[in-house]
Amino acid sequence: MWAAAAGRATKMLERNVSSILRPTKGMDLKIKRGFCSQSQEGSKQKPEVGGHSTFKVPGHKPSDWEKKVLLWSGRFKKVDDIPETVSFELIDAARNKLRVKISYLMIALTVLGCIVMVIEGKRAVGRHESLTTQNMERKARWREEVAQSASAKP
Repeated sequence: MWAAAAGRATKMLERNVSSILRPTKGMDLKIKRGFCSQSQEGSKQKPEVGGHSTFKVPGHKPSDWEKKVLLWSGRFKKVDDIPETVSFELIDAARNKLRVKISYLMIALTVLGCIVMVIEGKRAVGRHESLTTQNMERKARWREEVAQSASAKP
């Protein structure tokens, strides 16, 4: 029973899929790139004289900021140690390492801030200070100011 139902379902799918693909019969299904000015066949690199290809090793000349990132991540000890061209993977790995270090620093600062707030809260309790008493004092001052301004009016 299940096999018959599965067979009918596949036949329905084949019918639907073939009807969708029917308009594409006889058409060229190659991917056309909108920003390419040359045909895909003509864009293959041809070897230069002497049999060497024009392919270059991917490299990137690091900017001053990227040099600082490479230093801070611990990849190099001095700016002079950084080569003229470095790989994108090296810069990416240094950025990721720096991101992790910064996130650890933010976690440590958050924990430190929480500990400081707990200590300050305990000190405030020792001085019998609370938000409720501060609000009550502020409202009492406002009432006094309102009463003084009302009595000062003739």
